[in-house]
Amino acid sequence: MRGAVDPFPDNVTPNQIHDEIDQVSAERHELWQRLSDGLDSTVQSDIRDLDARLQELWQALRMEKARLRFGEREEIVRRARAEERLERAA
Repeated sequence: MRGAVDPFPDNVTPNQIHDEIDQVSAERHELWQRLSDGLDSTVQSDIRDLDARLQELWQALRMEKARLRFGEREEIVRRARAEERLERAA
């Protein structure tokens, strides 16, 4: 089972994140199949863990897509401050 720690290095691509989403989703699907055979608290716990991991992965994917589209956070703040100074000067 995967932990909640983000395993992605700084140079991760959206495709790599999506590949892991697919992998975790497939694992989750298998667990749901096992759960349909009968109630198993271990399987339920594993499904909850995978659900949390999927939420983390989707968030990481959204953040990476935003970073690729708009740039690093520090750069965005720098541009916003420069635009604000220009507006005040005008």
